[in-house]
Amino acid sequence: MKFIGTRGGTPVSGAEAIVRGMADGGGLFVPEVIPSVSAEELNAMLEMSYPERAAFIIAKFFDEFPPDELLHALEAAYSQFESDDPAPLVKIEEGLFILELFHGPTCAFKDMALTVLPYLLRKSCDLLGIKEDVLILAATSGDTGKAALEGFRDAKGIKVAVFYPEEGVSKMQKMQMVTQDGENVDVVGVKGNFDDCQSAVKKIFRSKECTDKLKERGVLLSSANSINIGRLVPQIAYYFSAYCDLVTSGQIQMGDRVDFAVPTGNFGNILAGYYAKCMGLPVGTLVCASNRNNVLTDFFNKGTYDKKRAFFRTMSPSMDILVSSNLERLLFEISGRDSALTVERMKSLASPGRYSIRAEELKALASTFFAGYAGEEDTVECVYEFFEEFNYPLDTHTGVAMHVARNYCRKRAEDVGAEQRPMVVVSTASPYKFPQAVYYALTGNDVKDSFKGIKRIHLITAMKVPESLKALRYKPPRFKTVVTPDKIFEEVLNFVGE
Repeated sequence: MKFIGTRGGTPVSGAEAIVRGMADGGGLFVPEVIPSVSAEELNAMLEMSYPERAAFIIAKFFDEFPPDELLHALEAAYSQFESDDPAPLVKIEEGLFILELFHGPTCAFKDMALTVLPYLLRKSCDLLGIKEDVLILAATSGDTGKAALEGFRDAKGIKVAVFYPEEGVSKMQKMQMVTQDGENVDVVGVKGNFDDCQSAVKKIFRSKECTDKLKERGVLLSSANSINIGRLVPQIAYYFSAYCDLVTSGQIQMGDRVDFAVPTGNFGNILAGYYAKCMGLPVGTLVCASNRNNVLTDFFNKGTYDKKRAFFRTMSPSMDILVSSNLERLLFEISGRDSALTVERMKSLASPGRYSIRAEELKALASTFFAGYAGEEDTVECVYEFFEEFNYPLDTHTGVAMHVARNYCRKRAEDVGAEQRPMVVVSTASPYKFPQAVYYALTGNDVKDSFKGIKRIHLITAMKVPESLKALRYKPPRFKTVVTPDKIFEEVLNFVGE
């Protein structure tokens, strides 16, 4: 399998796409041909374990990795999870399910891919004969950073530098990052929001001057964000696995279509669902759920993406994003894989800050996507009412997705003759990762200390507290540096050293 860039360039191997992270001209890598999964293959996946299902899907894209070695790496990665099943599907009521993706080392869905990426990256370097150190450079809205730091901690020949918005993550997310162990890691706060972090990091990837300075120091640049195709592909697997679980539990018949609702910020998680559908998984609608920063809702409903708008810090901070990087891959697909048009649209996004798609493209999107958003009061109400009704605590990001999913389901129910399909809400984080916001949603009361929030949520819900979060309470912070966006590369050079 070869990979091509959304903005053109020469096709490369999967290994090279993983190592490089970004394609020529600042584009993103996509498979030259989206692989397919036949009905027979999907049926065979029913009897597989989660690592086996993931290995099967990943091998469809990265065929240069030895199958037995890939499976062994996945089994090792998912053995780090607190649950025997890395991605359990929980039935809430008839037709409504929650896909729990928060049982990994950092209690967020990013673990599903970032426990696997170290193997993919190291093996890719070996296949390409790369001897230099690799620097993983990541901007994070809270979850990717910790998952990358933990996944690559003390990995041979790899360094990890993570930049996060100083005031734009939850206290628990920040504590997870600044207390990180490992001799090969660096964590830096940035004065600004996630888009400022992401733009600065992307600028480094695109800059020949920056990459040359790193090469002079024996360092190659790569990424752990979902701009890296090696991060994105493992996420496709849990859509297939959820579908298989619905079949094996007798909730659906093989071939029945299923809807998925996904809390969406940088668009990588829901894009994985789109690729699953393109591969042949019977997906009905992908519900794109945004918080108050509802740039994606406007895009899917109006056909114009406009980043020139107010930015809001919300109780679902991992979704506080105005520039959704992975949307570029979707634009490339719906344009008929027109790289020149993609370049034109990305230039328009840079300045003046907006672009529009054609009417036929908007119509094509409407056949697969539904977009909605939840304001802060909507999120609080959903988390509270859902717990009251089902005794199931949602984190605030999943609360956003549940609110939009229920609105979508009500609209379908009112549509006479519309196919009624099961809804799977993708749960992206443990409620304990955002204890202050969740405690407020459940009780209407504030708590200043994160660990008091965890204790009080536990008293209310009896939900098990993840050991990794318990252990943070008495860990001193290691990383205290805060910089402006224009100083990020300077900090990178300081970290790498001479």
